[in-house]
Amino acid sequence: MKRVMLTVAYDGTAYSGFQVQENAKTIEGELNRCLSGLFSEDIKVIGASRTDAGVHALCNVAVFDTNARMPGEKISYALNQRLPEDIRIRRSKEVEADFHPRRCESRKTYEYRIINSQFPLPTKRLYTHFTYIPLDVIRMQAAALYLVGEHDFKSFSSIASQAETTVRTIYDLQVKQEGEEIIIRVTGNGFLYNMVRIIAGTLIEVGKGRWEAEYVPDILNALDRTAAGPTAPARGLMLTNYEFL
Repeated sequence: MKRVMLTVAYDGTAYSGFQVQENAKTIEGELNRCLSGLFSEDIKVIGASRTDAGVHALCNVAVFDTNARMPGEKISYALNQRLPEDIRIRRSKEVEADFHPRRCESRKTYEYRIINSQFPLPTKRLYTHFTYIPLDVIRMQAAALYLVGEHDFKSFSSIASQAETTVRTIYDLQVKQEGEEIIIRVTGNGFLYNMVRIIAGTLIEVGKGRWEAEYVPDILNALDRTAAGPTAPARGLMLTNYEFL
């Protein structure tokens, strides 16, 4: 028996998130199905980040155990022949038998992308959130600074979250503009359910001028989901980097 780690990229548009759900198509479900068929074993992967429905990833991580004799680094080639074209294994390798991606100290980086123009761009409709209301990036940057560091992010977590603690650390949070596209890039040690999308929704409200940047500390202190902005649509969010420390 050996444990293999997969680095998984996917377009989440057609999926109900990463984690297996009954009567729903998920990334984890497709990995389980294709791996079980490949090795003629009942294989269940363990995912590092349980991304929401419609969220994309360049580098999510999953591990599984197998008796297969195929070298770990070759599994990506064989598995990609079976997976649907919107899921690809970018890397596979054998790891220690007790390696568990959710029990390791790590840093994750997400990007939330917004098209801010008079009209949406059809070619980016699946990977960006569109708003025609002009956004003030300077104001958004100022608001973002208040979220950097260790805080209780209860106000930025969906009420459906079952996390044991809502304290998280954000190492870096930047807002940049590239032409008509605004990119919110956040790196942290972990994120609560819908946390990045609520951060994005809150920064968008600041960018629209509905809130001052200085209101963000009040949102944190409220420890109340209703104090923060709306949950931004899933399609604009992508997991872009996963680093084990």
